[in-house]
Amino acid sequence: MIEDKSIQTKWAREVLKAYYEDREPVFPGSNDDLKVKRACFVTLHNRDGSLRGCIGTILPVKPTLKDEIEENAISAALRDPRFPPLEKHELENIEISVDVLDEPEPIYTIEQLDPKIYGVIVNSCGRRGVLLPDLPGVDNVETQIQIAMQKAGIDPGTGISVERFKVTRYH
Repeated sequence: MIEDKSIQTKWAREVLKAYYEDREPVFPGSNDDLKVKRACFVTLHNRDGSLRGCIGTILPVKPTLKDEIEENAISAALRDPRFPPLEKHELENIEISVDVLDEPEPIYTIEQLDPKIYGVIVNSCGRRGVLLPDLPGVDNVETQIQIAMQKAGIDPGTGISVERFKVTRYH
């Protein structure tokens, strides 16, 4: 079993364990932990580092971060359209990270971006693509924007607006 170090990832794993055991999750912290209203992404990786699921919000939709993590953990495990639903036996070999997002801010030049520090949100004609910061293989701004555009189905050369955000990543 992989050991989670933060209250955020311990909570995400407890939510998933409870789901598979058909019971209510038991929060592993104090009542004051995770009361803030923040957006987050929950990411699941196999032991070999390959992505197994990632779902999140760029603005909070739940009353607390605790609730946001709960919803996104279930969605990352069961509803990421890129992967089949996570099976119960897989959970013990899954690494979980939780990225808690700062509020997005518009940028006006690519010099305001750094893929190691900032995630991006690209928008065009009602389509939106999001890419978290500090991802393997994303070493420059152009690649970061290109991947976010691909995720949104935005064609190269299309006009876009871009926002950036910082995250605090928990393992």
